Amino acid sequence: MCEIVFIDSAGRETRVEAQEGETLMAVAVRSGIDGIVAQCGGALACGTCHCYIEQPHLDRLPPPSEEEAMMIEFVMEPMPNSRLSCQILASSVVDGMRVIVPDSQH
Repeated sequence: MCEIVFIDSAGRETRVEAQEGETLMAVAVRSGIDGIVAQCGGALACGTCHCYIEQPHLDRLPPPSEEEAMMIEFVMEPMPNSRLSCQILASSVVDGMRVIVPDSQH
């Protein structure tokens, strides 16, 4: 188990527990995190699970795959710390990770 902190556009923090190997998208959906729409269910086809990863955890993650990087180009307000939560797996590496949810996914 690890803890993930989701931060909404108003700055409210929600701490949730994630199972090892579970995607951040699945954790967000299961936990009722507003703003993680996940229309494609994690198939890397829509970008509606876009989020921003705070340091230092961003540097601890493997870089986005070519497919994820291409999808991020089409999200609203991409930033250097943009990631798709369907591509990040819960593990000890992400324990305590702070994930900022964008104002909108559309």
